[in-house]
Amino acid sequence: MAAPIMGYEGLGLVQGSGWLFKGLDLYIHERDRLALIGRNGAGKTTLLKLIAGTIDADEGRRTIRPGTRVVLLEQEPRFDGFETLRDWVLAGSDAPEAYEAEAIADQLGIDLSRVAASASGGERRRAGLVRALAMDPDVLLLDEPTNHLDLAAIQWLEDWLSRFTGAFVAISHDRTFLTRLTRSTLWIDRNQLRRTEIGFGGFEAWQDKVFADEARNAERLDAKLKIEEHWLLRGVTGRRKRNQGRLEKLHQMRATRAAMMGPPGTAKLGMASDDVRTKSVIEADNVTLRYGERTIIRNFSLRIQRGDRIGIVGANGTGKSSLLKLLTGEIQPSEGHIKLAKTLNGIVIDQQRALMTPEKRVRDILAEGGDWVDVRGEKKHIQGYLKEFLFDPGMSEARIGTLSGGEQSRLLLAREFARPSNLLVLDEPTNDLDLETLDLLQEVIADYDGTVLLVSHDRDFLDRTVTLTLGLDGSGKVDIVAGGYADWERKREAPRTASKPAAPKAAPAIPPPPAQKTKLSFKDQRDYDLLPGQIEQIEAEMAALEAELADGGLYTRDPKRFAAANARLEAARGEKDAMEERWLDLAMMVEDLATRG
Repeated sequence: MAAPIMGYEGLGLVQGSGWLFKGLDLYIHERDRLALIGRNGAGKTTLLKLIAGTIDADEGRRTIRPGTRVVLLEQEPRFDGFETLRDWVLAGSDAPEAYEAEAIADQLGIDLSRVAASASGGERRRAGLVRALAMDPDVLLLDEPTNHLDLAAIQWLEDWLSRFTGAFVAISHDRTFLTRLTRSTLWIDRNQLRRTEIGFGGFEAWQDKVFADEARNAERLDAKLKIEEHWLLRGVTGRRKRNQGRLEKLHQMRATRAAMMGPPGTAKLGMASDDVRTKSVIEADNVTLRYGERTIIRNFSLRIQRGDRIGIVGANGTGKSSLLKLLTGEIQPSEGHIKLAKTLNGIVIDQQRALMTPEKRVRDILAEGGDWVDVRGEKKHIQGYLKEFLFDPGMSEARIGTLSGGEQSRLLLAREFARPSNLLVLDEPTNDLDLETLDLLQEVIADYDGTVLLVSHDRDFLDRTVTLTLGLDGSGKVDIVAGGYADWERKREAPRTASKPAAPKAAPAIPPPPAQKTKLSFKDQRDYDLLPGQIEQIEAEMAALEAELADGGLYTRDPKRFAAANARLEAARGEKDAMEERWLDLAMMVEDLATRG
């Protein structure tokens, strides 16, 4: 392997009363594509700043090849003192060339003449990307680059990074982003830094192997303290296994929901029995919403039932927030009707952030200063409840101001999920959360008894969580798709990949209308019966491949085998998606035949 272009040896940094890092070795090579993983508070952002040289280590030696340009995209850059976004982008002796910045800004869809003080989070994030990418870096350090970006901007960034000839290190909660782009992983775990030559797609299998090895070693020790140290690790692996079971349940719910919907292009759900209506919590009937001359939502009908998990997706400005406000009754439609169940009792996570004042303690937020938390009618001790949300049980006295942004978000989730409700509204809930907390949030949503309305740009989280996706393209039309983001994306791609019509021919005689099917064909029935087992088989194959790729030495020992296993894993994922889509279509046919029969 070629010599690294930069690195640290014996890195140590004191934070507070102790060492945040000590004795870490870190090397970055040309063309490295590194995911930086770790829990909130583990020091990921601090490590990026150390690599960039914007803060100094307390011990260790930093080396960098002469002429190497290192650029850091901060999570929250400061725009104070700059009149426009352009002024900020082009400031400083190391500023990019104006023409390069303007070219990237045009591709990202950001107007750099925008007043900096009034720019939105998405506009500021785009401006940060413009400056970082236009600086022609050799090493690019990305701290949550997809935060506040819509799906179109995220995909543009993925394309840019796939062509990037330098090295990059990325912190991100976006699993899809990391899986598509990274080839190696840095993992900060309990003040240690581990590296594996596996991209994020194989990270979780490798992580589980590390935890399993440590758990076996811990069981050999007599000291209770050493064993107790692994409560979180066992929780992580156990939660991941439980979530696999919940994903199976989610697929079943999607199939049921798809069978309830009318034929393609029919937005309103087809069932209207009394039993279904008693389950309805929100009904939209031919709703249109206009702002001035612009139609935001057009002729939208949907019946949302108790237990539905609804994902709302689309580019910024397409009307996601407006649709959410319509469905919760915050605003009224220009035409049509929205009916909310009288018993609806909703909570909106984003509206509670004002409670998180720096001087308050964790105990004040969760238990109003006491020792017991009322969790939907059940009393739980605050330390036990903190543990359920991945906190150290002893941190009940910690001040809110000492928590990271991700820890504050997790604490807010713990507070709100304890309250009685039957409607949960989440607007971009994945921002500031680490991957383990996203697993926890997936678990809590899956077990939630009520209905969930979720706005998110996190494709993987949507695929793991929602039963219905409402997709907006800015024209006013709302696509209603059973499934997650991938299902909506497939529906959007279908018209583009359809074959072109053949040249016109003489009109043939009009044939008699075909007889309606009364049962599945032999092939359809066979696929309907066999596909669930075949899906299980390919999932088992994928698990075996992921376990093989989790071997940290496979790449150096047998690079051809590593490449073959990686390629087969990607192909298997595509085959599994196609099988699931086929079975979902057949399930809809079965339901349709049963209705007509």
